[in-house]
Amino acid sequence: MDTILDQLNPQQKEAARTVDGPLLILAGAGSGKTKTITTRLAYLISLGIDPASILTLTFTNKAAKEMRERALSMLDNPLYPPLLCTFHKFGLLFLKLHIDRLGRNNNFIIIDTDDKKRILKSFKPDLPLALIASEISKYKNSLIEPAQAITDARLPNFKKISRIYEKYQNYLYENNLVDFDDLLALTYKILDQDEELCRQTSQKYRYIMIDEFQDTNELQNLLVRKLCSTHDNICVVGDDDQSIYGWRGANVKNILEFPKTFANTKVIKLEKNYRSTKKILEAANELISHNRNRLGKRLEATMEEGKAITVSGFNDEQEEAMQIGRRIQKLIDSGVSPSQIAVLFRINALSRSVEEAFNRLGIHFKLVGAIRFYERAEVKDVISYFRIVANPGDEFSLKRVINRPKRGIGKVTYEKLSQAAHQKGTSILDFIARSEESELAALVGKKNAKTLLAFASDLEYLRSSAQEALYHFVDAFEDRIGLKKYYHTMPDGMERVANIDEFYGLFRDYVKQNPENSLEEFLAEISLQSDQDQIGGEAVNIMSVHASKGLEFEHLFVIGMEEGFFPLTGDGCDIEEERRLGYVAITRAKKELTLSYVKNRFYKGRRTYLEKSRFLNEAGLCKGSVRIEKSVGFKKGDLVKHKIFGIGRVMGVSRAGKEYKLTINFGGQQRDILSSFVEKI
Repeated sequence: MDTILDQLNPQQKEAARTVDGPLLILAGAGSGKTKTITTRLAYLISLGIDPASILTLTFTNKAAKEMRERALSMLDNPLYPPLLCTFHKFGLLFLKLHIDRLGRNNNFIIIDTDDKKRILKSFKPDLPLALIASEISKYKNSLIEPAQAITDARLPNFKKISRIYEKYQNYLYENNLVDFDDLLALTYKILDQDEELCRQTSQKYRYIMIDEFQDTNELQNLLVRKLCSTHDNICVVGDDDQSIYGWRGANVKNILEFPKTFANTKVIKLEKNYRSTKKILEAANELISHNRNRLGKRLEATMEEGKAITVSGFNDEQEEAMQIGRRIQKLIDSGVSPSQIAVLFRINALSRSVEEAFNRLGIHFKLVGAIRFYERAEVKDVISYFRIVANPGDEFSLKRVINRPKRGIGKVTYEKLSQAAHQKGTSILDFIARSEESELAALVGKKNAKTLLAFASDLEYLRSSAQEALYHFVDAFEDRIGLKKYYHTMPDGMERVANIDEFYGLFRDYVKQNPENSLEEFLAEISLQSDQDQIGGEAVNIMSVHASKGLEFEHLFVIGMEEGFFPLTGDGCDIEEERRLGYVAITRAKKELTLSYVKNRFYKGRRTYLEKSRFLNEAGLCKGSVRIEKSVGFKKGDLVKHKIFGIGRVMGVSRAGKEYKLTINFGGQQRDILSSFVEKI
């Protein structure tokens, strides 16, 4: 047992040895967080604790895979691996076993953001799809059912959205679909309704570990408490100074108040940094010390002093991008791997000038977090076909590809098929397969009838092929469907075909590594992929600071260090979260860090003259006036509670003297309330 702990420092060792009771491991950037949590996992198993009773939850598949491999490598012959997965993967596994308690079948399909928007678009709303999708997500993460949303809505737009929410939920139910929010919301609903199942689940997972706890939202926090309902053996690992996802619901209070939520919590701080030079850490420590709402720690360098941080000023974004590009070119020419170089920005729009400069200079780069690979049209078509093969009743996917490649099956024909199938109480594909050609011809015409019967026959053949030899399935699929041939004729056909080939390669690799798994399991796995799962290869990485979380680079460039760009300023801006973003950006650098700003920048159609970012001054890197601002702590979209008016949603934030004024929607009634009179929930 002790040999497992040999590579740990005293604080890490203490964390790994703490087995029982609530434990908060406050892990600073680069402090060996993953090493500590994986060693603790291996240590628990080495004590003879049943691996099946250990549950470890993370936020990305990449992190889960790395942690699983590292933990198991420390053990000689583990009986079987413990469950180590993302929150959403846990929800998927749980729902596969228990969704029948909600009157649902367990062969449900997981839809992504693009699918969600297409469903909402089919309702022909007169409001922006992004707004509707966002509000529906907030409803689900706040555990608000459609009926309650409709009852509570007062303003016209919220009335419309709540009714669309009801339609959307009915559509998901009727087509046996679940969206990402459902994976957790439905899991919580089942555990909340069934006390005995909740008790059994909690008893099953006697030891729970949560990675990146500062990124949990309120629903995830509630779910964790359900899982701990019969014990308090919970270990959470995180860093309040790296809580940067407030805009998508993450609540930094979950980690700040963990010691209050779980009595007798043991807090262990990991402050020794094994990533960055002393100069880099000094700047990070100075910057984050300006935040008030934090548990408090200071990163200690274990590396050399290092080079001084470079602060560069340029006239405009073109000069900034070209000069940084030339510096990067010199690094690559000197033998530095492009994958160890990254350019970060706070606002996505700032990537354009960098992309253009890198293209001119011939620098190979990868834009992380642009259109996700799995959301590209041609890849989604392949996935939709695979879904139909796995589940012939998936009419959502069928509607997308029934006329792709072109088969002459238009909207009117599809509606006729849908109506006829539903009248007979069966799926469209089943209806086609069971129909005589003459019967189909009477409904959709002779030519379409032949086409549809051939289409159904091809899918049946592919279903058999998937069951017999999954590795060769893509060959049979391309031979029967011919998607590559179809996309090759398009103006950007080469790129689209390359994407399809990339997907086929990924599929074959999955089958090689998981020979016992089914097509359905492959589809479930890729539904849970994230941007960071795609990072790799010899290219300079260009990404937002948010996308860089958890990564590290030897040579780092952070552009756009100007007021209004980094930090973002204005109504609804949380300066403390902006500062945490700055801290995250700085601590991605291992050896060399360059921070750059411009005098003027073209943005949203006009050229704007700018001031240097206050963060350069706060980090002790240049002179300037220190700006002391009270952190608003609230932003648009937050749920808040007032003693008299109850629960409401923040619609706007503005300054009112030394205070902040919040415009809050209390069930349709808008009120302006000073921020000190409400609390965030």
